[in-house]
Amino acid sequence: MKTELLYGEKGLLLDLPDHSFMIEPNNLPKLKDEKASIQSALRNAIGTRSLKNSVKSTDTVSIVISDITRPTPNHILVPLLIEELDHVPLENFVIINGTGTHRDQTREEFVQMLGPWVVDNIRIINNDCHNKDTLVNLGKSKFGCDVYLNKDYVESDFRIVTGFIEPHFFAGFSGGPKGIMPGIAGIETIMTFHNARMIGDPLSTWGNMANNPVQDMTREINGMCKPDFMLNVTLNREKEITAVFAGELYQAHDEGCAFAKEHTMFRCEERFDVVIASNSGYPLDQNLYQAVKGMSAAHKIVKEGGSIIIASECSDGLPDHGNYSKIFELAKTPQDLLDMINNPEFKMFDQWQVQKQAVIQVWADVYVYSKLTEDQVTGAMLKVSHDIEDTLDKLKQTYGEDMSIAVLPLGPLTIPYVEE
Repeated sequence: MKTELLYGEKGLLLDLPDHSFMIEPNNLPKLKDEKASIQSALRNAIGTRSLKNSVKSTDTVSIVISDITRPTPNHILVPLLIEELDHVPLENFVIINGTGTHRDQTREEFVQMLGPWVVDNIRIINNDCHNKDTLVNLGKSKFGCDVYLNKDYVESDFRIVTGFIEPHFFAGFSGGPKGIMPGIAGIETIMTFHNARMIGDPLSTWGNMANNPVQDMTREINGMCKPDFMLNVTLNREKEITAVFAGELYQAHDEGCAFAKEHTMFRCEERFDVVIASNSGYPLDQNLYQAVKGMSAAHKIVKEGGSIIIASECSDGLPDHGNYSKIFELAKTPQDLLDMINNPEFKMFDQWQVQKQAVIQVWADVYVYSKLTEDQVTGAMLKVSHDIEDTLDKLKQTYGEDMSIAVLPLGPLTIPYVEE
């Protein structure tokens, strides 16, 4: 059976056993006219007035975008937002890159993300979660921390958040309020949002919005300085727009989540010995940190003691920035990592990704096919796969010739589950 995994920008072709079980979402066709569909959504907004009628010509307008690790088509969305608000002077706009704890983007990367016209004509800033001079304290969250959000966002007259909606491994679904929290939040707020208790809650998982503490916190903090308008989309495997959701934050996001759940969640009858998953290709598979999402999707359907093979190009390394790779140096085993992170006295940003990865590794072996060095992979307590087909052959010695295999060619763009 020949199949192609989303991997980097070119894909990865594999020849797998014929009995391999392929798990993919409904691959919806792209919109026939993206521009017309987006304009229609902006003018027939869900739960609020049209965008144009909501903004005065004297308003300052902030547009929050997701960073380069997300495939949000902001090169399409942002120019159409500005075009729709043609009565607002260009100098009144600011685009805020929702980096969370990720690295800043360069000018060249902004050109790639937004197009040269936007970069040349609109003020663009990276959120700096560590610099309180660029943040505003909005008060206390019921989850026990001070709430810091980006100052340019808070002080603008009209606030817009963009994004794309897909199942998320601890927030239930991405998009909507996640663009603000953690996208443009301060580090203190992000640390609480991603602490061991929040991430470890069984309700903080793929596709679940009910009593999910992570989703509850992001919605609470959005309510303290709510975006006036949301523009989100859903995407197919080619990263093309399949639907548009625009309008009031919570109502529009709920409609988008219901749409995404219908087309991306996949029920399986049983777990598998081996699960092969991509990490959705570029830009999501730029580093090993992001590849935890693909591992987590596979974890949903792999047997305890089974094996996950994750194909993630990791062109940006582990990455070099942040604490992800450093945390592995503080323990000897995945269980040691969990014990350390679950200690309330331990606080280190990026611990949430290591926590999610360690939970998976306690359950199953994880092999990584990537451009990383062997030392980089083993340093993260993972196993190296130099060739996925060869790794499968070797795993037959453990699980037998008839080992069950599931394949997620699109990675976390499809979320399988087993009702247990």
